[in-house]
This record gives sequence, structure tokens and C-alpha cells, in this order.
Amino acid sequence: MELRQLRYFVTVADELNFGRAAERLRIAGPSLSQQIKALERDLKVQLFDRDRRSVALTAAGSALLPRARDLIGQADELRRQALGLSSSEPVRIGYVQWCPTDWAERAAGVAHVRVDTWVMPSHAQAARVADGSLDLAICWVERADLHALSLEARLVGVDRLYALAVGQDSPPVDAGDLTVLVDSDESSWSSWNRFAEQFAREAGAQVVRVEDGGVTGSTFFDHVRRLRRPVLNNPKGQNDATPTDMTRRPVQHPIPMWTWSLVWRRDEGNPLVHAVIDAFTDGVDTSGITAPGVWLPRDDPHRAVAG
Repeated sequence: MELRQLRYFVTVADELNFGRAAERLRIAGPSLSQQIKALERDLKVQLFDRDRRSVALTAAGSALLPRARDLIGQADELRRQALGLSSSEPVRIGYVQWCPTDWAERAAGVAHVRVDTWVMPSHAQAARVADGSLDLAICWVERADLHALSLEARLVGVDRLYALAVGQDSPPVDAGDLTVLVDSDESSWSSWNRFAEQFAREAGAQVVRVEDGGVTGSTFFDHVRRLRRPVLNNPKGQNDATPTDMTRRPVQHPIPMWTWSLVWRRDEGNPLVHAVIDAFTDGVDTSGITAPGVWLPRDDPHRAVAG
């Protein structure tokens, strides 16, 4: 029995849904199911009654739950004491658009994390880590950025980008049939422009330059209507509601993937920062960038993982 398995058990017990629990934990659903089964084998009890429609705690699971929470709490307190948390400043982290849904839960066992409310573009957040304004940031970077700013990076999340098109038909669209919007404002959209232009060049998509910030948001929807072609979405709008006159269409040949990196200074000596790095990146699901047909920029720091 591992402490990690107990954390997984408590998360499933909280959600009573394996899919939502896997999303919170940032691991693949099958991996979560296997870990719960392994825990049940070690304990020689069934913890959940599960079928296609529902998940419920068994009597044994209900009895174990408070004890598991206590053990996790004690382990977290022991780790905090070992790291000298009581006399330490909070670990400062910034982000752009995406951050783990369970960041507070992950960090609770290792350090006090202060999430910066000043949301800025990826290149700006990376620069703030380099100059010491932040300890960590979740952002999009390339190897050249890491080298120039003396940063390190680990994969912490992935977004599969899609096409937005007018109408209700939703068959896959070949990347070469896409329009990709880039913005003239490099101060705001430097990272997106680099990604978008590389993708368009290698996939044969059409590039359209705009000057109104319309690579995302309501103005983006106006451009989709005007162009009457499938348009690649920007990760900042990944979870925006789709207008009723449009539909999302999967992109293929190739599949564009946007990676989110957790970055920190190469000479970082604070053990709490490294503890948060481990907590945020432990068990990250890499299947999104290792599937056949996936596209990443040539200088993406996680291409080695993708192979």
C-alpha cells in the first residue's frame, strides 16, 4: 500500500466518479482504476461498488476513508516539518490560462502556495520567474526561451486544439484546410504567434494576420463568421462556450497540441520550490503528446517525451 494510492482513494471517494477524479489528479482514467484495484488487492477488501452508471463506497471503503484522510494529513504535516515550512515564505506561482484544478490539494502537503492574480502572457510569466518576481509559472515555452532565461521546465498539462467553424457539421478537418489567425500585437501574443506560424507553415494552413486582438474571444468568433472557413482555436479560448451558430471540429493530419510547462530558475535552491514542482508534475498524463499524428513545435521542450 502506497500513500499515493490512499490519495487516489480519497479523491475518488470525494468525487464518486472515476473520470472526474482522474481529471483532478491529472492522470489517465485507466491508470487510476488500476491503482485503486491494486490498493483493494493489498487491503483484501473492496472499497467501491461500481458499475457503468455509478460509483459508491462499500462499508469497508466508508470505514477506511477517515483513517486514510488522517494518514494523509499526518504525512503532509511530517513533510512540512521536514522542509521547515513554518519559517518559510510562500512559493509564488503565476499562470496564463490553464492551471491544475487540484493545485491547492497537491500543494497542501508540501508548501504554502500563493497564486499570483496578475495573469499575463506566457513569455511575460517566464520572464517574471527569471527575474525573481515569481518562483514558478505555468506557461508555454520553447527550448530557446529556457536557454535565454536560464530556466528549467517540466510538462504539467496539454491542450488538444480544435477548429471552430460556422454550421453544425462536425467531421474532422485536415490541418491544411484550416485558417490560423495571428495578431500584430507581439507584446500580447508572442507565444501564440510563434506556435501558430510554425504550425501553419508545416501543415500547409492559411495564415491571416489581424490587428484587433481577435485571435480569441468574441472578435475571434466574428472572424470565423467572416472567413467562412474552419479556424484553429487559441488555447486561451479552449474552454469558452461555443456560439450556437458554430461547432467544434477535431483537427487531423496533424493534430496540434499545446503544452503547458511548469518553469523555474535553473539555480533555484529553495527545497520548497522543488517540492511543489514534484507535487505538480507527479503522474502527469503524457498520452496526449505521445499519440500517433500529434504535432508539436520543433523546439518544444517536451518533444523528447513525445518521441
